Amino acid sequence: MLLRGLRFSASFFLGLACSVGAGAVFAAETAPAKGERSDSGRWTVERSWEWYRARPWLVGVNYLPSTACNTTEFWQAESFDEPTIRRELEWAQSLGFNTCRVFVQYLVWKHDPEGLKRRLGRFLELADERGITTVPVLFDDCSFGDPPVTEPYLGRQKDPIPGMIASSWTPSPGLSKVTDRSAWPDLERYVRDVVKAFAADRRVAFWDLYNEPGNSNMGEKSLPLVEASFEWARAVRPSQPLTVGVWNEQLVEMNRRSVELSDVVTFHAYTDLKGMEAAIRKHKAHGRPVICTEWMARPLGSRFETDLPLLKREAVGCYSWGLVNGRMQCQFPWWSKRGDPEPAVWFHDIFRRDGTPYDAAEVEAIRKATADKKLPPASSD
Repeated sequence: MLLRGLRFSASFFLGLACSVGAGAVFAAETAPAKGERSDSGRWTVERSWEWYRARPWLVGVNYLPSTACNTTEFWQAESFDEPTIRRELEWAQSLGFNTCRVFVQYLVWKHDPEGLKRRLGRFLELADERGITTVPVLFDDCSFGDPPVTEPYLGRQKDPIPGMIASSWTPSPGLSKVTDRSAWPDLERYVRDVVKAFAADRRVAFWDLYNEPGNSNMGEKSLPLVEASFEWARAVRPSQPLTVGVWNEQLVEMNRRSVELSDVVTFHAYTDLKGMEAAIRKHKAHGRPVICTEWMARPLGSRFETDLPLLKREAVGCYSWGLVNGRMQCQFPWWSKRGDPEPAVWFHDIFRRDGTPYDAAEVEAIRKATADKKLPPASSD
């Protein structure tokens, strides 16, 4: 995700960028037929392109309600804020967005598996009513705060630290469980249960199994859980593709295996236009559909008015970071410190909490780019 558990410079991030269950009414797709998967279970190239070309341009946003500071506050029963979600998804729809990416919290499932699935199903319903599909993210290595919060916890969540981005964010399932094999049987049940519940649900665009594995100083230690996540998810034969995105060029083996296992290629790119062009070229070389699951950081050179037209021309799906400014405090950059003043240029987010745009010209640029979501011809060569 946007969050970086390690404190890096802006130039470092520029370099990285370059390189419950669903009812039958929603089962518009069926699991891929025999012959549409390789021996490993990965979709064939032909199947991945068939899936991608059957859809409009995927253009949307990474979404967390403005009233939530992390994924626990998003999904636990006492703080699941349906009125805010409904209102803010309407704002997303007004921009022409047709998809969103949301992070799910293992600990909420552990505490209340049926409730988590019920609330996720309700979210899918609210999004679908507004023409928006959903990309659930099941695991995440990002931790932030001062000091960083490395394990999720239930109940009331810590209020954000003034001046800091996402200071209350917690990983899923928690960094200690990533390498604790005794915890894995429960992690397997989580993946299987959630994916199976929505395995034939057309409202789920695809599954992003693990966000930024290796972040928070985990490095390649997270790779075994990435590999296991694919195995567990594929065991329930979802109709949607599976992926884990490339986000850090230094994680060479992680990147190789993530792409090797993914049905569609996904990546993160917080950069300027030239950096985005370079990232697209690099990831298209794999010969599969390409989707940028995180982008948009204004101080690093991201621009809606230039980047969205590029992504559309290149037939690359995209999810910018942040919709409504709120308890995540995404106006601050990754390198912000406790007590910093609000920057003149926001790092992320499009709307203020009252629905007014941060930049009216940006909103018009987004609407112009999303007005026609018919994909241009995309080569699978």
